[in-house]
Amino acid sequence: MTTDTHLPPQELSWRFGDTPDFMVEYVERLGMYTMTTDHFHPYYEIYYLISGERIYFIEDRTYNVQAGDLVFIPGNVLHKTQQTGSPHHERVVIYFSHSFITRQFAALVPFLLGPFHQGNPILRLPRQEQLIIEQLIRKLIKEIRLKATGFEIVPLHAFFELLLVAARYVDEQPLLAQPHDTPMHAKISEAVRYINLHFAERISLQALSDRLFISPSHLSRTFKSITGFALTDYVTLTRIKEAQRLLHTTSMNITDIAAAAGFDNVSHFGKMFKKITRVSPREFRKNHYDQP
Repeated sequence: MTTDTHLPPQELSWRFGDTPDFMVEYVERLGMYTMTTDHFHPYYEIYYLISGERIYFIEDRTYNVQAGDLVFIPGNVLHKTQQTGSPHHERVVIYFSHSFITRQFAALVPFLLGPFHQGNPILRLPRQEQLIIEQLIRKLIKEIRLKATGFEIVPLHAFFELLLVAARYVDEQPLLAQPHDTPMHAKISEAVRYINLHFAERISLQALSDRLFISPSHLSRTFKSITGFALTDYVTLTRIKEAQRLLHTTSMNITDIAAAAGFDNVSHFGKMFKKITRVSPREFRKNHYDQP
């Protein structure tokens, strides 16, 4: 039987919690699906794939994610999932803020956040630990669906136990970086790292392709295929992310921030910022500014 990739996927989804301070999101999809939004946010994310397969772009490279894998994504890191040949997947995502985990276990924060900072975002646990995580996730899903009295306790308990299992494993057995699937994957990761370091400069497709010894058309096509982002969109998102950081942490004026983030036209900067964040730079600063 073949799947028509032009048909929209069938979806079952729900969310527990209404704030990224702590939130759980469940999705099951039948049919091919690739994230249509280019995605980064200031809170931590734990992605657990219950079934199916996914391709996940995180920061500067892509990873193949299999059922049972945990994915740990720190705040403000660009990421995006894409379809593989598998037309079905089911996943749970847990979002939480740094302040939330600090309020709960301040002294343990560096240890508990270890899986987010160990150089490999994909955690493929041994079978024994994997079964523990699977049982936690299944119980979490069941409790949220049934909503029996006191069910609100279970997601929090499951989250902290999951994080503890992962943190202990990483603390005892630091993970090695995964090798790239192909030399071309390595080339695209090099392109992404270059953009991440040089976003404030003028970046042209021709100059980047010359640097990597790839034709511009091949680079553009392969960048999109491997990362899920159009190259120009990735450059823009990286610049907007830096602009958010500057608006959040400095008192620089908006014109200077636009220039520092790599925009040579402040009007264009304002339009792109609002398109991606849904608010103007001025509104973002009003809501997020930290006194330096």
